[in-house]
Amino acid sequence: MLHPTQTSWVILAGGQASRMGGNDKGLIEFNGKPLIEHVIERLSAQTNNITINANRNQERYQQYAPVISDSYPDYPGPLGGIHAGLKNSNSDWVGFVPCDSPFIDAAVVERFCQSVTEQSDILVAHDGDFHQPVFTMFHKRVLPKLEAFLERGDRKIILLYKECHTDYVDFSDSPECFVNLNTPEELAKLATSNDHH
Repeated sequence: MLHPTQTSWVILAGGQASRMGGNDKGLIEFNGKPLIEHVIERLSAQTNNITINANRNQERYQQYAPVISDSYPDYPGPLGGIHAGLKNSNSDWVGFVPCDSPFIDAAVVERFCQSVTEQSDILVAHDGDFHQPVFTMFHKRVLPKLEAFLERGDRKIILLYKECHTDYVDFSDSPECFVNLNTPEELAKLATSNDHH
């Protein structure tokens, strides 16, 4: 089995967050602290190897972990951050989680590690209904394929899955892991309803 210490993890905070009024999602306050702090808290209990992918407010993010930025300019999706993460990583396996899911599962790292097979190129979380492409782990060998993919202007991550050996990690028992906060309304609603968390 792949050991968590053999993996590195990247928190994806590089997106545009247009639905949040253009605010930087990871820095939006939730229950009194920025979303990124909720994610770091949960992730750092599972791994010591954390980097943040951010394309602005880098100095704020640097308080929490080393920061890497996309090398593809103007690329709005998570693949830009995944590319940066793979390029900058010193481990063969690199995992990714978003910066705006404050309840990420306490065993997310372990579950991904347990799901790796010899054939795996990419692992993607699945909530029982849908795959969750920003909860993912990539082997470094995908990097040339990913670069070719981005170079030819492809953006749909599902097409990349078809070019690689992609396995799914079952999180159907942990749906709150994927709750993410896209709008200020959702944020306010969750902050009040989740006092018991």
